[in-house]
Amino acid sequence: MFSSRFRARRIRGKEVFRRMVRETTLSANDLIYPMFSAFGSGIRKEVSSMPGIFQQSIEHIVAEAKEVHGLGIPAVILFGIPETKDAVGSDAYAEHGIIQETIRAIKREVPGLAVITDVCLCEYTDHGHCGIIKNGDVDNDATVKLLAREALSHAQAGADMVAPSDMMDGRVAAIRQTLDNNGFSHIPVMSYAVKYASGYYGPFREAAESTPQFGDRRSYQMDPANRLEALREAQADIEEGADIIMVKPGLPYLDILRDLRNEYAMPLAVYNVSGEYSMIKGAAANGWIDEERVVMETMLGFKRAGADLIITYHAKDVARWLKGGI
Repeated sequence: MFSSRFRARRIRGKEVFRRMVRETTLSANDLIYPMFSAFGSGIRKEVSSMPGIFQQSIEHIVAEAKEVHGLGIPAVILFGIPETKDAVGSDAYAEHGIIQETIRAIKREVPGLAVITDVCLCEYTDHGHCGIIKNGDVDNDATVKLLAREALSHAQAGADMVAPSDMMDGRVAAIRQTLDNNGFSHIPVMSYAVKYASGYYGPFREAAESTPQFGDRRSYQMDPANRLEALREAQADIEEGADIIMVKPGLPYLDILRDLRNEYAMPLAVYNVSGEYSMIKGAAANGWIDEERVVMETMLGFKRAGADLIITYHAKDVARWLKGGI
């Protein structure tokens, strides 16, 4: 016989009670929307593996930024597709590079929208790796110097926050020191502290045109088998001055997200990456799942695991659905 003292369904029986006791909440303020800015004009090219996501020239980026702001999403994170690439990723830290010009345009036209910039070299190098190549591998310290230079150029262009994603050792400290020494001590650093060498990045590499031309990124991104290493990586970045730490990808690493939430009392972000997005969009297009329900459940899963912020390509849809209620 069931005990009459505890009946979970008493509270589940009415929507008003379910709302009143809901443990995890989601709002548009939790969202960051990624955008891909391409050199040129009149460009709005849909990414074939990411329906609804586009490579766009600056005028279209600004138009979408206005839409994002209007939906109540507080921030975007920018990735760049330059006119030309070279061995040292020169456009990444050029005064008038694609991201630098995109920052200026957004801040001029949509000043209330926070602009976060991805700090990495992979989109700008002709070899597709995240740094300077020496002896067939990425040279850590030479790369860190350029990453600090890139972050500074973003701050000078008006970025509100910089987000190093390269996974070089010591890059947070170098960026923090460079920003501080040049009058940008107020600019926060959101570190991709725990970034795994993942198969879920495939569609992003089409969107950002950043596929490595040889080898892979396993010498600098984390082994998916490792859990304790995530704590060491996060601790190192916190000690170096990170203001927000991030886990990437999201869904396969919810245990890592929870580990970091339990360990550190600081803002925590998760990147709901391209492969996760594309799988949901593909299944929804085939009628196999209810897209809205699955996306919202995914977002709540990130929040429940401990995320304060969610970088997601679903952000605009989520904001719209939230206005209609979960």
